[in-house]
Amino acid sequence: MATLPVYDRSGKEVGSYEIDPAEIAPRISRQLLHEAVVMYQANLRQGTFRSRSRGEVSGSTKKMYRQKGTGNARAGSRRSGIRRGGGHIFAKRPRDFSYRLPKKAVRAATRMAIASKIQDQQLVVIDDLSFAQPRTREMAEILRALKLGQLSTLVATADHDVNVYKSARNIRGVTVAPVSELNALAVLAPRRMLVTRAALDRIRSASAAGNGSQRAGGEDQE
Repeated sequence: MATLPVYDRSGKEVGSYEIDPAEIAPRISRQLLHEAVVMYQANLRQGTFRSRSRGEVSGSTKKMYRQKGTGNARAGSRRSGIRRGGGHIFAKRPRDFSYRLPKKAVRAATRMAIASKIQDQQLVVIDDLSFAQPRTREMAEILRALKLGQLSTLVATADHDVNVYKSARNIRGVTVAPVSELNALAVLAPRRMLVTRAALDRIRSASAAGNGSQRAGGEDQE
């Protein structure tokens, strides 16, 4: 059981939150986390590169000089891939790097990533985080008060909050996402994770439902 301090917007401790990381994920599989992160990173690759083969570059296809008798190595046309200006021998073509792991494995990896943040004491809880309108300066002051000003941080909210998103989107190293859009890469990439009490309650309830279906349907593949 872990006891997490709960802070207000000024960085003052106003309470505590007890949570067992095992409630979020009964165990943490480094192999599954690795596979999930690699999948998300592969899905971010554009794959729009392209290079020209010897059949697509300009230049004569005539043999440069006779095969024998010159003392030089045998040579074909100027378009050969071993010559300057020639085509690529294994020319690159646009491709799609994206793929998907099973849904149960992806959801389990997200829960494991959050549980690892709790175990490593990299999760900060704030009692409330809301703005009447976008306030980037105020958001930056809150992060500084929580000693997160110099650290990359994921701000997790219970629901999609436009004002919180707009207040943090211009702050370097800060990302914002509702609980429903969290994934293993988004959780593990930043150094810290800032969650509201309501968001942590939502994570807890969603994890209980997910772990319950996992026990009912069998163990996730790791």
